[in-house]
Parts: sequence; C-alpha cells; structure tokens
Amino acid sequence: MATKKSATRTPARAKAKKSAPKKRPVRTKKSRKVKKPAAPNYGTEIGRVVAFFRIPVVAVIKVARGARLKTGDAIRIKGHTTDLKLTVSSLQVNHQSVPEAGPRDEVGLKVPSRARRGDRVYLPPA
Repeated sequence: MATKKSATRTPARAKAKKSAPKKRPVRTKKSRKVKKPAAPNYGTEIGRVVAFFRIPVVAVIKVARGARLKTGDAIRIKGHTTDLKLTVSSLQVNHQSVPEAGPRDEVGLKVPSRARRGDRVYLPPA
C-alpha cells in the first residue's frame, strides 16, 4: 500500500522580532577649557537707533528703560559697521529742543556721520 505523503506545509516562519538597535557606547569629548575673549566694555547701554535721516544727518534714538540722556553727555554709537563717539549738543522731540530725555523717549540727535537702525547707544564708562 502506497501511502501518499500528505502535502505538509512547512510551518510559516515566525516573524523575527525586530530587536532594539544596538546601543553604542557614548563617546564623550574631552572637555577643553577654551577661554572666550572678554566682551568689550563700551559702557552702559542707554538706547538704540530707531531711524536715521541723511539730509539733516540726524539719528532718532529710543532711550532704554531706566536710562536718561542729557545734553553735554559723551556717548558712543556702536553697530556692525558704525563706531561713533560724540558729545550730545542738542536733543529734540517733535522739533522742540529739550535738555533731557527720559526712559522710552524717542529723541533726535545730530550725528557726524551715518548711524544705522539697530545700532546701540552707550554712555562710556567713567
């Protein structure tokens, strides 16, 4: 009697579980103490240039909180391409001369050359 081999299927391969990726050892760089150059001390920041008019050569400065700007003060306007040192000869608000500007005031100031929007205004250290 010939026995017929039953067609047996090979068992379906069990899906291999995806193993978690192998963790590599964490390499740490040797910490080198790099000395950063000291930040330049231009003085106390008292405001920023918000506008510049080239025909009368005037910069509009917004005075920062807690700062004051008076006529006769020596200031420095420093920006990416600007570095001006000058003495405040006159301040104007709405075309009226004022002796002093308080916090958050926008004042016009005559400057010797171009100042750009965003330049910072400093009172130099004494």
